[in-house]
Amino acid sequence: MFDGFYADKRIFLTGDTGFKGAWLALWLTHLGANVGTFSLAPHTEPSLHELAEVSSIVQRLGRDIRQSAPLAEAMQEFQPDIVIHMAAQSLVRPSYEFPLETFDTNVMGTANVLDAARKTKSVRAVINVTSDKCYDNKEWIWGYRESEPMGGHDPYSASKGCAELVTASYIKSFFSEGDTAVASVRAGNVIGGGDFAKDRLIPDMVRAFSTGETVRIRSPHATRPWQHVLEPLHGYLILAKKLFEKGHSFEGGWNFGPSDESTRTVGEVVTTFSGKWGEDARHELDQSNHPHEANLLKLDCSKAKQFLNWQPKSNFSIALDWTISWYKGWSEGRDCTKMTLDQIKEFEELP
Repeated sequence: MFDGFYADKRIFLTGDTGFKGAWLALWLTHLGANVGTFSLAPHTEPSLHELAEVSSIVQRLGRDIRQSAPLAEAMQEFQPDIVIHMAAQSLVRPSYEFPLETFDTNVMGTANVLDAARKTKSVRAVINVTSDKCYDNKEWIWGYRESEPMGGHDPYSASKGCAELVTASYIKSFFSEGDTAVASVRAGNVIGGGDFAKDRLIPDMVRAFSTGETVRIRSPHATRPWQHVLEPLHGYLILAKKLFEKGHSFEGGWNFGPSDESTRTVGEVVTTFSGKWGEDARHELDQSNHPHEANLLKLDCSKAKQFLNWQPKSNFSIALDWTISWYKGWSEGRDCTKMTLDQIKEFEELP
């Protein structure tokens, strides 16, 4: 996969202590890349980062993307070929409680990363990972295209829309004629082993089912595009290679979402996941008041399919099976590094 492109490439990765970031750090090192990371400590206990011993395979370069000077110094010292920016406050509900921290991290943090990249001559490609929630969500039944307006009701979604505007500004102002190509990527709801965040559907179910408790479901009719975490990461890696090799013709925004078959309601996910998990799985409706969250959101990924030749390799059922397998293995004390790498290899072998 990737024809050996990532072997010996120097990758500056922010956010490797997060769920998606830890998966990507493991995949990049599996591909032979030299990965330098810039991230805060994991926000959950446990975390995939610690369970899979990610620190042992990457070079720790720094911590807080809100601190521009240490970030720029670390990037200059590491001299990366590619920058992948994933560090973020990544949850909707905490953004209501900590709006200033959310905007500071997701907007100014992104600006700091882009500014450090523009001052580092070795950088040939930059990918900023935002979210499908960056779009001005009008609850349409069709998918959002990359050209749709940015928006956001809650602070998290708005911060990701702002991060997209910052990225577009930096492309036009600083990167459009240089040697560095920049893109932003937007993915739907990702699932997979190793996510332990609070107020996320799969981790909430795993915590409840593992202890024999009943999980409380907030919005059973909300519809989301569900995909295994490796699906968008695969797209990011294809895009980073294209940016490095082909330059500005691949810059801008890109969607990476699942097929329509994997766009399901929360209720369907709960029912299917519970059935696959087994007899200890019980759920009930949480009827208390909650902050606003989008009810319907899906992506149009035609651009990635046409110009990157990217397609989802798995499906909804496979994503749930792999996720359940990982968590049950973890609960049984299996080697989390091996489990994660085994699923990466299995993904690579899919047609």
